[in-house]
Amino acid sequence: MGFFEKLKAGLQKTKNALLTPIDNLFSSYDKVDDDFFEELCDILIMADVGAANAQAIVDDLRSALKEKKIKETSAAREEFVEILKKTVGEGEPLNLGDGLSVILVIGVNGVGKTTSIGKIANNLKNSGKKVMVAAADTFRAAAIEQLEIWANRCGVPLIKQSEGADPAAVVFDAAAAARKQGCDVLIVDTAGRLHNKKNLIEELAKINRVIDRELPGCARETLLVLDASTGQNALMQAKEFGKAANITGIVLTKLDGTAKGGIILSIKKELGIPVKFIGVGEGIEDLQPFDADQFVRAFFNKNE
Repeated sequence: MGFFEKLKAGLQKTKNALLTPIDNLFSSYDKVDDDFFEELCDILIMADVGAANAQAIVDDLRSALKEKKIKETSAAREEFVEILKKTVGEGEPLNLGDGLSVILVIGVNGVGKTTSIGKIANNLKNSGKKVMVAAADTFRAAAIEQLEIWANRCGVPLIKQSEGADPAAVVFDAAAAARKQGCDVLIVDTAGRLHNKKNLIEELAKINRVIDRELPGCARETLLVLDASTGQNALMQAKEFGKAANITGIVLTKLDGTAKGGIILSIKKELGIPVKFIGVGEGIEDLQPFDADQFVRAFFNKNE
């Protein structure tokens, strides 16, 4: 099964929670009115789109229908789909330079952060990049061990120290090794906790200073991994991490098996940060760069 087929299957619960009641709503009304808009807003909220974002989508639809003088629900549905497409936003490729690029990956424990790093490393390696990973989430020994398993599975080198080591020291070693081995991308696993934001900010700042000094001018990404199944709680995590780091992209995991995939309609609008990878399974190929057109086709087209 290809990724597109897995994406369609993985979005099924969200489609059932969002599109099925929407289809029922559009088919039960001949013309749009205030009751219609109110019900539509409720459906969006129930699908974990978020109250403010749901209201914004409904307001956009109301304005578009008024401007185009559309009253019939059949035409209104097409307008609604177009608004959702715009709300999802376009995916953006990773910012990778001609020389060595660095990807910092952050996120709370349990969201699939370390697993995502392994899958991103595999994806980049398959695209012809020479990749190295650094185990700078030294707070948990399990994080280092898990990343080592993924590095071995992908066939990429790992730089690590012992549990409790200074994360910046790991990054220092990794930067030197990546330069020496002529790597294209260094992926750094770090910041697996949020309960002490002050420590998190200091840790990330120290890591960034090491990168600035050892790899001046390198292309940089800071990816935040979010668990789609946590819905609006994922947005709250993103806002908190955003206070500690300059997040450049989102990795949205576990879209399969959740009815809360409506979160993807909130991320771009509320955070202003592009989704760069989405995950719909446990396999090594089940995390792929976010393709907006592919996502929309998988989500909205019934017969494809």
